Amino acid sequence: MTLRVLTAGDHFVENRLFIDALRREVPGEVEIRELTLPWPVVPFGRVGEVDEASDVEDELIEALRGVEVCVTQMAPLTRRVLSASPDLRLFSVSRGGPVNANLEAATEAGVAVTFAPGRNAVATAEHTMSMLLAATRRIPQTHADLASGVWRGDYYRYEMVGPELDGSTVGLVGYGAIGRRVSRMLAGFGARVLVHDPYVDVPGKVGLDELLTRSRFVSLHARATPETAGMIGAAEIARMPAGSVLVNCARGALLDYDAMCDALDSGHLFGAAVDVFPEEPIPAGSRLLTTPNLVMTPHLAGASKETAIKAARIVSADVARYVRGEPLAHCANPAFAAS
Repeated sequence: MTLRVLTAGDHFVENRLFIDALRREVPGEVEIRELTLPWPVVPFGRVGEVDEASDVEDELIEALRGVEVCVTQMAPLTRRVLSASPDLRLFSVSRGGPVNANLEAATEAGVAVTFAPGRNAVATAEHTMSMLLAATRRIPQTHADLASGVWRGDYYRYEMVGPELDGSTVGLVGYGAIGRRVSRMLAGFGARVLVHDPYVDVPGKVGLDELLTRSRFVSLHARATPETAGMIGAAEIARMPAGSVLVNCARGALLDYDAMCDALDSGHLFGAAVDVFPEEPIPAGSRLLTTPNLVMTPHLAGASKETAIKAARIVSADVARYVRGEPLAHCANPAFAAS
């Protein structure tokens, strides 16, 4: 029997990557239909009741007619899409978490939702290290000065230079796949690592207050949950030693950005580097655009060719398990995962 699959790729995890992975992984006859979503040319947003999705409900509903399996990164699995797609049985999201899928509605409709944990762990860890170094060594500022024809010798003054990673203590808030890789990279720099994560038991694990007071560098790697929302605010930043560096390549919801800007303005923080924001894109007039000693990148820490390839392979492997009648490796529906 022919399996009908929709590849709803975009300009990062392209349809050709999904198709190549499906052809390698999935046994039997597969009929593939393609839909190309506009992300990242068009930013994602809230669609219906789901977050971080491309606004393509109408196009998706049309493309899903007669389709049993959908593999995607940004397609919105909303109640409206589900009610219009009775043949759909598997919705595979090539992201670390299926935030663009309504899990409750999918479970009610008998649709399994899978995801791709760890797909961007290496890329994000490498980007985190880049941000730590860029903020500490003022690389963006000095490059901009040189590009404009200004030689800033004053950056060599003692009060203008930052600390070294070698011999410093670095606090990692969250110790999942990304945090563990960052820890290994930091070891190569000669840094001491402290960890705050209630879900792991590792050497160097401490409470959040102790981590903040002892760490010269703090890097956030926790997931965004109701418990972690705003976990680093003005009081927490104040506990960090004067002249510290703060990095967030995880989620904007973890950090109070006004408190971070205040600490940069006052000089309490030597520098900060962020890849994620409370509102994306950054609105015009945001103080983030004028705060000193702040390095920013536009939510691309996980952007690497390997990330896109891994994402397609991970979800395709679960499609293959579905076809063979095996348990899904990365199922997000609690009811299905337990069965």
